Amino acid sequence: MPASPHVCAIRSKIGNDLLVLPSVATMLFDSRGRLLLAQDAASGLWMTVGGAIEPDETPADAAVRECWEETGLLIEPTGLLGVFGGPGFQVTYPNGDVTIYVVSVFLARRIGGRASPDGLEASAVRFVSCEEAAILPMAPLTRDMVTHTFAYEGEPYFARPKWRPRGRRRLRTAPPARGGAQLRMISPHGAIIRS
Repeated sequence: MPASPHVCAIRSKIGNDLLVLPSVATMLFDSRGRLLLAQDAASGLWMTVGGAIEPDETPADAAVRECWEETGLLIEPTGLLGVFGGPGFQVTYPNGDVTIYVVSVFLARRIGGRASPDGLEASAVRFVSCEEAAILPMAPLTRDMVTHTFAYEGEPYFARPKWRPRGRRRLRTAPPARGGAQLRMISPHGAIIRS
């Protein structure tokens, strides 16, 4: 599917430069514990159902809309499975556009509809077991989300932070009771070096 008018407007200003794009994915299981995936019409790779969040919608609304557009299924998000992003979620498209996705992944339940691909983004849709998903061709970012989905045990996933402050930083703390500011030198690990 072509980029939305919103993304096209941004691209007209930044060209192919990196664009951080909020997006959603919907994880819908059938009664046999199989996960719904779609086959990308352009690449043939298997993908999660989802896409970009439009400026006028919530992430949950985007999840419902994207699932309906791509699969013909009406769903209700029931919980947040996790938030994914970072360098592994950067994609360079054939036209040179560089995008990094920050994906809110929702668990969902089916309300209605019949699973059928839209023919534009998805050429096929099907429910797959964990074992079947493991051998399907998919992008590394998709495999990451699918792997975490099958391993989900109730706590939303996010990559644990690796960032730590470097060097020394002066912190201004609350003034003592008699007035005047107090400065502290803090180490990169949070230890007070000097008051």
